[in-house]
Amino acid sequence: MINHWETRMKHGSFIGCTFLLLLVLLLSGCAVLPDNSNRSQSYAYPDVSNTLLGSMYSSYPKSVNGETAFLLLANGLDAFVARALLAQAAERSIDTQYYMIHSDEVGTLFVDQLWKAADRGVRVRLLLDDIDEGNRDFNIAAFDSHPNIEVRIFNPFGRNVHRIWQYLTGFGKQTRRAHNKSFTVDNQASILGGRNIGDEYFDADPNLQFKDLDVMMVGPVAQEVSGSFDEYWNSPLSFPISLLVEETPSVEEVSSMREAFRQRVKTLSDSDYIARLVDSDLANNFRAQAVVFEWGPGRVFADPPEKLEQKTGDSDYQMATGLRPHMAAAEQDLLILSPYFVPGKAGVAFLKELRGKGVRIRILTNSLSSTDVGIVHAGYARYRKDLLRAGVELFELNKVTSKADREARREGQIGRSKSSLHAKSFVIDGKKVFVGSLNLDPRSVVQNTEIGVLLESPVMARSIIDGFDSNVEDAAFRLELKTNDDGTEQINWHGRIDGKQTVLDHDPYTGFWRRLGIGLIGLLPIESQI
Repeated sequence: MINHWETRMKHGSFIGCTFLLLLVLLLSGCAVLPDNSNRSQSYAYPDVSNTLLGSMYSSYPKSVNGETAFLLLANGLDAFVARALLAQAAERSIDTQYYMIHSDEVGTLFVDQLWKAADRGVRVRLLLDDIDEGNRDFNIAAFDSHPNIEVRIFNPFGRNVHRIWQYLTGFGKQTRRAHNKSFTVDNQASILGGRNIGDEYFDADPNLQFKDLDVMMVGPVAQEVSGSFDEYWNSPLSFPISLLVEETPSVEEVSSMREAFRQRVKTLSDSDYIARLVDSDLANNFRAQAVVFEWGPGRVFADPPEKLEQKTGDSDYQMATGLRPHMAAAEQDLLILSPYFVPGKAGVAFLKELRGKGVRIRILTNSLSSTDVGIVHAGYARYRKDLLRAGVELFELNKVTSKADREARREGQIGRSKSSLHAKSFVIDGKKVFVGSLNLDPRSVVQNTEIGVLLESPVMARSIIDGFDSNVEDAAFRLELKTNDDGTEQINWHGRIDGKQTVLDHDPYTGFWRRLGIGLIGLLPIESQI
């Protein structure tokens, strides 16, 4: 994941530096995008109540009250199955927006479901941020060539200049991305959450597993997701891939690539995901229309696409502005799960104010050893002591690598295995739950665009809290601020290492040089970019 670029010139003459600067400016000035003014407009289908998903929703008695059905997807296998089941049930449309779709096992099986739906006559609209699409235009264009599939790329880079130059000189534009993740079928059912499409987000990568969280929704809230998708799809920042590709694939090339893709899918026939899709509680209950949902009101919060064109200080374009009053209204407790947590001075003051009202605040984030973006940890670490002084309870994900723990994580337990937290969620007073793509850091709040849902469900809230309570002692380190005899303060980490309760006075599983490097990075004035 590319969060930002840093450049430093340590040596060289004034002339050499000037020449390099001029070269960068010259190259960046050559980056051009095609005319996008003639792109077509399209929207979610409104008349979909007679579809399978529409009938499923209306068959539940609570649907008459206009509530939405919610199902939490904490297990990676089930999170894939839910998407595949919805794709197989699609009759009119699939609208999906992602920050990243990898070409691995999960990515292949996901795209296969889209392709098969299109073969049945379903309209598929796929919107991708351009962060991860370098050198893939030709394959994407081949996918787009299907008469029922259209792919658009959001905030694209110019194809005629290397991306690194555009990062360096397009600071404030190309460094701001659409981090949204949504999957909506027939304008009736939608999945929101933290997962990109890739093995590591669905518990399939044995080397890196991101503990993640999604929620499936059937009912009115899905239409709110569709409304947000349409805004992005029809935005001037969304470019049809056909405008960006240098060479349009021929009929023969598309046919050859489709056959190669089918063969790739065949090699995955014994995948755990396929087995779960064929026979699992979720799959069987979905087909029998017997899924046990939680019901309640919900509201989608989404940044508008034009956020990327506004000044970063304009809070009117930040969905976090709308979420803040809900968090501020907490009366008893606030549980936050955020992989990248950089509260800033204003965030610390906000949490101190809640603590002053007697609200218990617990935060689970990544440790230095579990994070995949060390520079973000540097931004977070500078606030740990202030938060602990205020009585905020901090927990950092442990790093557990035994085979038994990997198996336990497959069943959805928080923080097991060599893992990195990726869930973005918070629970207010055991009643309200937020699930989405929003990290609590400046990059998500200020720079990128995000989406999520705030729902009222004491049962779902309690399930997240209970899962946290039952696993946190083994899954995370609890931080304690200790005052030494000489009056200095130090942080201690309490957690299990090799099954034994341990107390450390430094970031667990890290060496001196890594801690020093992160400490030095934390001194740099780059917080707005992390």
